Amino acid sequence: MSFARACSVALVGVEGVLVEVQADLERGVPAFALVGLPDKSLVESRDRVRAAMVNSGAEWPQMKLTVGLSPASVPKGGSGFDLAIATAVLGASGRIDPGAMTDLVLIGELGLDGRVRPVRGVLPAVLAAAAAGYRQVVVPEQTAGEAALVPGVSVLGVRSLRQLIAVLNDEPVPDEVPAPEGSPDSSLAGLMVPGAGLGTGLGASPSGCADLADVAGQHMARTALEVAAAGGHHLMLHGPPGAGKTMLAERLPGVLPPLTQEEALEVTAVHSVAGILPPDQPLVRTAPYCAPHHSATMPSLVGGGNGLPRPGAVSLAHRGVLFLDEAPEFSAKSLDALRQPLESGHVVVARSGGVVRLPARFLLVLAANPCPCGRHAVNGAGCECPPSVVRRYQARLSGPLLDRIDLRVGVGPVSRSDLLGPGGGGETTAAVAARVLAARGRARSRLTGTPWRVNSEVPGHELRTRWRAGPGALAAAERDMERGLLTARGLDRVLRVAWTLADLADRDRPEKTDVDLALALRTGVARGTPQRVGTRSR
Repeated sequence: MSFARACSVALVGVEGVLVEVQADLERGVPAFALVGLPDKSLVESRDRVRAAMVNSGAEWPQMKLTVGLSPASVPKGGSGFDLAIATAVLGASGRIDPGAMTDLVLIGELGLDGRVRPVRGVLPAVLAAAAAGYRQVVVPEQTAGEAALVPGVSVLGVRSLRQLIAVLNDEPVPDEVPAPEGSPDSSLAGLMVPGAGLGTGLGASPSGCADLADVAGQHMARTALEVAAAGGHHLMLHGPPGAGKTMLAERLPGVLPPLTQEEALEVTAVHSVAGILPPDQPLVRTAPYCAPHHSATMPSLVGGGNGLPRPGAVSLAHRGVLFLDEAPEFSAKSLDALRQPLESGHVVVARSGGVVRLPARFLLVLAANPCPCGRHAVNGAGCECPPSVVRRYQARLSGPLLDRIDLRVGVGPVSRSDLLGPGGGGETTAAVAARVLAARGRARSRLTGTPWRVNSEVPGHELRTRWRAGPGALAAAERDMERGLLTARGLDRVLRVAWTLADLADRDRPEKTDVDLALALRTGVARGTPQRVGTRSR
């Protein structure tokens, strides 16, 4: 009887759980049993591992083989255990020294020819290994850069099982031809969350070098965009087609500050699990942008898939922008499913295979037309939608969801002078981003020592007691509360926006003009003549 063990990682959402792979050989009828709650793709590893070992020059043991995955109570799936299973079997059969893999964590899929192929979730898996005290990992060569992002871990990228056997036996490492560009081994970019339908995808901006200066007119909407970026406030843009709602939303990621190292690792881990991490960009450094089509299902938005749930659009937009164009066209259930992550910054998805907690701290941008034809309330547009149809269309966005949106701005048709005049263009993305970065710095200094990073995360109680607005600043907000026009949650959100406006203007605390402008940005009703964002009162 021979026994050996190796170590790998099971992914539960975007978190890794260390798994001990145990191989036991006994006399008896040759058979291969795999136990420990494996899914279908993991059960198929029996055939992949057998063929990979034989084609790598290692003899397959003609004995009764049992491979156990411990802890047995954790569901395990995917092909990332192939390399650990093969190594444990080789150790049990005496082909390699079992002691050589004591401190190793092995992650990778095996092809039938013995080639090691990349898998999803290498970064969170290596993070879990490092947290458990392991300092050496073996991964497919294509994902070695991703694994190397974890500090204090020595990474060995291998192309084949033959190379790994040579390394563990301290033998000359054979040369292997790298996977050709465009082959299934060279990239995981084609792998997507089942049923996701993510539209324009991810990146700093879907149009590359698109600049905010390209947007003509829309001064209030541009102000709301700047405030949303500075404080992390959710935004709704409503107006007729062609007014620039999508243009504004697409340029929002470029205004957001670059991700910190901690945020970049969080975002990269989510993208790695989803299988959409570009092979030439192991670390995502810019705010992601996710724009699902309005036909997207609820699991594709909040997370789903067979077995344990995988990240949905809300998680793929973590630390970035989730843009829902034609928001009233989304199903009511899908929209209302966003209410929990909007408040908590994460989503808890329960399935028969288990419960998964996924990060979802995103900036939501909704875009909506005034009616199905888009011409309602536009002078001379000739809207033919009956009033009942207009009401039903606008009621598709529920009150509880809209109450969580800090900024609601009308985007009207662009005038001829704004579009064709010499001064139609506004400030560039770089100019606005500089002000946003400075405002974020002021908020970060004020929030030092707290668990909050931006104004939108600060609880209302803290804003009413610890960080108070200036004398008389809340007069208009108090009147709206007495009239029933503003809820308690709405008042808290007005205060958060007011603090962002004060940070943009470099003030120590919000004044009446800040609160009035915050109310105007929330309700669309101007109050007095609030000063321009970013100017300091004298």
